Amino acid sequence: MSSSSEKPFLIHNTEIAPGQHDVVRIPVGRLPSGNLMTIRAHVFRSTQPGPVLLAVAGIHGDEVNGVEILRRAITQGLFENLACGSVIAIPILNVYGFINFSREVPDGKDVNRSFPGNMNGSLASRVARILSKKILPYAGLAVDFHTGGNGTFNYPQIRFSQGDEAAEKMARIFGAPFLVTKPLIPKSFRKAAADQGKIALVFEGGENLRYDAFTIEKGLAGLHRLLFAQGMLTKEPAPPDKCMLFRKSTWVRAPRAGMFLWRKCSGNKANKGEVLGVINDPYGEWEVPVAAPRDGYLIGHNNAPVVSQGDALFHIGWEWE
Repeated sequence: MSSSSEKPFLIHNTEIAPGQHDVVRIPVGRLPSGNLMTIRAHVFRSTQPGPVLLAVAGIHGDEVNGVEILRRAITQGLFENLACGSVIAIPILNVYGFINFSREVPDGKDVNRSFPGNMNGSLASRVARILSKKILPYAGLAVDFHTGGNGTFNYPQIRFSQGDEAAEKMARIFGAPFLVTKPLIPKSFRKAAADQGKIALVFEGGENLRYDAFTIEKGLAGLHRLLFAQGMLTKEPAPPDKCMLFRKSTWVRAPRAGMFLWRKCSGNKANKGEVLGVINDPYGEWEVPVAAPRDGYLIGHNNAPVVSQGDALFHIGWEWE
């Protein structure tokens, strides 16, 4: 794991020496109006060398729970007075998406499918390149904060790669209610971090464009536990509640289009054959039950009132421990 030393960090021509806290504003482009857009990286450094944690939110601009987790961590002083090491916190990476209530940047591209990026490429590619080239090399552990997208609610969970023992150890320390193994997605931030030899975790919780207090609480508590476990904080955090690890997961999809009502939501146990929700036609002429294909737990569910055939409705985790 990368460690901070007595040398300054150099991030976009700004030097941050041990013992300093600075906010680095990195230009990423301009709006059509000419207004300059910048990514703000909060850098907190102890006087003592130690691990470097990178916490990123807002890669998808409409996923506000992660933004709020890092905002609270900063304003509540979680990263101040570090016993050792350094923290780099970026509450909003995709500034364009954030101001437009959008997952993507204005040209429709997904920043989290654009890593490691290219400064001569699309806007999404340039945003990705700034993170992977200017900031990620300093870190040893990266936590990427997300929510469910397009009305999908995810129960608070940490995702990591199957077989990555170091990542699994950190995921267990973070202590989200659910731990979920997921393969690396090409061109994602987690893949770019892994390619640089970093430990990479993804926190998922809540849904886009909606605050969820439970998710925010679990995200803040997990950050505290990660910092304490590495000796970066001396204040002992509260222990996590029971955590469940899921080795496999699958989506239950809509058998036909219609109006959707779930009967069980994320966090609940699901038994094979149990009706999890129903799809109705808007005229009251038919109703189709949506049943669980296997035993498991709901790690995500769709809140959309109207769905099309094939839409993802329930995310079921199984092979748990």
